[in-house]
Amino acid sequence: MNTFPAPAKLNLFLHVIGRRDDGYHLLQTVFRFIGYSDQLGFDVTNDGVIRHLNLVPGLTDTDDLCVRAAKLLQKRSGKEMLGVGIHLSKNIPLGGGLGGGSSDAATTLIVLNRLWGINWGRERLMALGLELGADVPIFIYGRNAFAEGVGEKLEVINLPPAWYVVLTPPAPISTAAVFASRELTRNTIPIKMAAFSMAQGHNDLELVAMRLQPVIAEWLDWLKGRHGSTKVAMSGSGSCVFAEFPSESAAREVLRQLPDSMSGFIAPGLARHPLSDF
Repeated sequence: MNTFPAPAKLNLFLHVIGRRDDGYHLLQTVFRFIGYSDQLGFDVTNDGVIRHLNLVPGLTDTDDLCVRAAKLLQKRSGKEMLGVGIHLSKNIPLGGGLGGGSSDAATTLIVLNRLWGINWGRERLMALGLELGADVPIFIYGRNAFAEGVGEKLEVINLPPAWYVVLTPPAPISTAAVFASRELTRNTIPIKMAAFSMAQGHNDLELVAMRLQPVIAEWLDWLKGRHGSTKVAMSGSGSCVFAEFPSESAAREVLRQLPDSMSGFIAPGLARHPLSDF
């Protein structure tokens, strides 16, 4: 069984600039893929059954975005006679703001689109992915992007090479709880992509997430105390926090200093999704 990567993403900044009448929040963010991935294997069958071969602890069948993605693609494409067994090797932490579940769903759509002989274009797959979650389209889009709307309006942004130290506090955050908070800032002034700079951006969700999980503030403060980083922030709705460095050696040196009570990893920033040409 061949395996396929489902990479993590970072939100280099995340501004909440408004709210639609249907309750969805309007965002501006920059998505960056990093070289840290889940791995998925797909065993295509002819019985029409979609099954997860090793459901991740802590997830239910209802929560399993891989199965939901496969079933949605199967139904919309008319491939009811085809099935698949999905094997997921999970590395990206749950509830960490790194997009693991969305990335798994996107890789499922990208790969089954080919293995089932559907061969839809990226835009059609992105529209399908949006039904599963606002972060799914970026992983199908396949390029680092400046994003607007609910995260589905994407424009390619070229980012310089960088390495990241990503810390993974043992404090999963509910995205819904963060966005439902009355304390969330929802009126940040929009910016233009041309005006984006690493120093300018921030994450409007940080303060709410830190109130829900105070450990996030402690781990952020630790990262901010390391010298040489050009950016320190929380990714998405948390709880993972990251710092950007110009080289692998600089990132590795910070990770070497990590106390035994903390956990994390280093990863390079990617120019594009590993399956962007699949």
